[in-house]
Amino acid sequence: MREIRQLDIVLITIIATFVMSCGGGSSSSEGNGSGNNNEDQKVYYRNPVIKNNCPDPTVIDDRTRTGYFYAYSTQNGTSGNADCKYLPIYKSKDMVHWEFAADGFGVHRPQWVDNSRVWAPDINYVNGQYVLYYALGVWDSPNLSSSGVAVSDSPTGPFVDKGEVVSLKTIGVANAIDPMLFIDDDGRKYLYFGSYGSNSGIWVIELADDGLTIKEGTEIVRLGADNMEGTYVIKRDGFYFMFNSKGSCCSGESSTYHVVVSRSNSPLGPFSGPEGTLLTDSNYSNTILSSRNDKVFVGPGHDAQIITDDSGQDWMAYHAYWRGNDYDGRCMNLDKIVWKSGWPRFEYEEPTVSSVCPSWK
Repeated sequence: MREIRQLDIVLITIIATFVMSCGGGSSSSEGNGSGNNNEDQKVYYRNPVIKNNCPDPTVIDDRTRTGYFYAYSTQNGTSGNADCKYLPIYKSKDMVHWEFAADGFGVHRPQWVDNSRVWAPDINYVNGQYVLYYALGVWDSPNLSSSGVAVSDSPTGPFVDKGEVVSLKTIGVANAIDPMLFIDDDGRKYLYFGSYGSNSGIWVIELADDGLTIKEGTEIVRLGADNMEGTYVIKRDGFYFMFNSKGSCCSGESSTYHVVVSRSNSPLGPFSGPEGTLLTDSNYSNTILSSRNDKVFVGPGHDAQIITDDSGQDWMAYHAYWRGNDYDGRCMNLDKIVWKSGWPRFEYEEPTVSSVCPSWK
């Protein structure tokens, strides 16, 4: 084998950057990473789009206000360490090239649960401000794990904590994490939350008009079994579609995390699959995203919001373990959502190695 010279390295780097760019007219035929797809003149990107640890991502299209997309993730680092990012925030012009923007909490992180970590944020723009729901998680004490809300005038913070919204103490549900806000067409606001555990599962509760507190007199409704988490809800064609993750989230190469989807005629459920199986059934299995057989990506799940590009194509970010960094942390991927027979699916039902870039004007 001939010696690789410095010039060779430079040329390889330039070519790789050119092929992966989403702003030019280059082409690639990598597709799903399992062979050529002969789609010349299409520009491709490669997963992961955020290569460092970026679990439980949430994404907002903020182009009309700031010109950027923003992604937020679970706390990255150990609480108290100088390099810990309690609310990592990234920004991008195209959903593919991301750069670190800020720690939205910093040293002023919420601390109303002792020895907790900031988990699974959910970003929204409501009534002229950025509203962020988040969990304070205690890994070994699900009865303490709860969810709160914070607000900011800027997508990069600092976010001002408004305190607890749901917990075992306030609504009787343990492991009340993974909060997600949904605003219906009539303006009513619902908070979906919940995770693993016999006293948990997937729940919904209506919020007050300000979205910061529980609506007086409302009742919680159980929607999903206690072996799933990471709820995201979208309304389309009169149906409410719920995305959830099942399996082991955090076991590196051995993770079995995967995404399932259900739907309902009401934001309060019941949610069921194409064959009528209820989401409250622990065997629910309408899976739309799971690990690759070649293990390039393992344990994909906890998807973010659907973002629609300017051509009408839907995209969804999610986290996965990546062989490229020896499964060290959960990176952020981006893949297409397609609609078939009235149901959303990931285009290949597994993470892609590369895909055609989103289309932006």
